[in-house]
Amino acid sequence: MDVLQHALEAHRPSSTGNLIPRVVEGARVHLYRRERPLVREEIVRPEAGELWILHPNGEELPERDEAGLGRKLQVLLLDASWAQAGGMLAQVQDWGRRVRLPMSGKSRYALRAQNGDGRFSTFEALLFLLEARGETDAARRLRLQFELHVYAGLCSRGRKAEAEAYLAESPARDAFPELIAEFARKRPNPDSFQRREARLKSEAGDDVG
Repeated sequence: MDVLQHALEAHRPSSTGNLIPRVVEGARVHLYRRERPLVREEIVRPEAGELWILHPNGEELPERDEAGLGRKLQVLLLDASWAQAGGMLAQVQDWGRRVRLPMSGKSRYALRAQNGDGRFSTFEALLFLLEARGETDAARRLRLQFELHVYAGLCSRGRKAEAEAYLAESPARDAFPELIAEFARKRPNPDSFQRREARLKSEAGDDVG
């Protein structure tokens, strides 16, 4: 599993491309910059029997028999905005087989607005791929990590109401009860504390004067 990540995504905590190497063993992330041409040999694994480049403009997902589940396969995910992904695809589309996944339903990526139906995050594309290839156990385990990532992101942004609504429909609630309790625990805001201290000092000074 390989991720071609646009440079603007690299330092965004909400990026699901950054989550993939943390939870998928052997996954690699390759940084894409417009000013630096991509080198095929740096990305395509020599031992890979075939490279699939996942993109909505690709061909339909091959049947399981045609896909050859027992043979070696390398999958390349594009981690970028929809506009950015077009330029990235232009550089890699001749490296392998462009494949379109059977993706339906509503995105669970609540950290960013998905403009239009059928728009999903990079990590969700991975989940659709696993499910389409019959790797349901792996998809289930990784979905838990994805949903926890989104919930934690909502909490860190102070979007408590949205986080609770998201959690109500998430399997992560029962899978990670201790972590969920930790995220839900109210923590003091350092900035608010400092402002409160400054206000109290100011009021004390006014009283003395």
